[in-house]
Amino acid sequence: MEGKAEAVTMKPNNDELLSKQIMRQEAAATEKQEIQMQCDNTMKPNDDELLSKQRMKQEAVATEKEGIQMRCDDTITDQEMNKIELMRALVEKQDPSSKEVDDYSLRRFLRARDLDIEKSAAMFLKYLKWRQSFVQKGSISVSEIPNEIAQNKMFMQGEDKQGCPIAVVFGGRHIQNKLGGVEEFKRFIVFALDKLCARTSPGREKFTIIGDLQNFGYCNSDIRAYLAALSIVQDCYPERLGKVLLVHVPYIFCTLWKILYPFIDNHTKKKIMFVENKRLTATLLQDIDESQLPETYGGKMQLVPIQDA
Repeated sequence: MEGKAEAVTMKPNNDELLSKQIMRQEAAATEKQEIQMQCDNTMKPNDDELLSKQRMKQEAVATEKEGIQMRCDDTITDQEMNKIELMRALVEKQDPSSKEVDDYSLRRFLRARDLDIEKSAAMFLKYLKWRQSFVQKGSISVSEIPNEIAQNKMFMQGEDKQGCPIAVVFGGRHIQNKLGGVEEFKRFIVFALDKLCARTSPGREKFTIIGDLQNFGYCNSDIRAYLAALSIVQDCYPERLGKVLLVHVPYIFCTLWKILYPFIDNHTKKKIMFVENKRLTATLLQDIDESQLPETYGGKMQLVPIQDA
């Protein structure tokens, strides 16, 4: 039976081949419609933001293989090693404490600045200064973020198919922190990112985020907090983000997205993917095995609160 099946799939006009072609055509034809449905009542069909989202999707598809290779690549190239040595000499001259930093950490900053040594060194030194000031004890404790933890909005469990730890964030549960303010929210972001980074290994330093926007509304549109989180991720944890899978995206989110989009760098934009509701489980299973996918998305893994992970 297997030999017969192979013979059939080799015919150019067989039903299976036609079916696949039709599926690809239908997916491409409905892509604009899907985005428009998400953004209905918030922007015009020809709005610049809609076009930007379409371009972002196209770029993500075009760089998929490159992205996977980058995530799986646990070796430092000769070119990178040469630049790391030059960067290290420059950094250690200004901050001797950086001698303890490993090559992979320096490589992340180099990649974030397209291997430009001076820009990478400046970015890294700025990060060290920020870390020494913002995380004076070396880590953020749960006692420093009680109001954020109480919202029960972030979980961490399992790994994707590339061995990257997975976090699930429920945007509909985030409410502006009026007690601890944006400073407590920033501490929470650092707490969560440090948790994720602790689950990685040298050369495999990225993580995957599932951003669930079910029940997301105006009360969750905390722009100041989101911009702060974006700044921390991009400036202090470069090349840590492997992929962001946005699920259950409501049209109201497009208004917020339009504000945030200009602040997202090009490297990060290529890692963000909007998942259609009708293909949610199938899409997630492309990156995450069923045994590692949370039960709420059709998998077998239970959600674990970030503070307990």
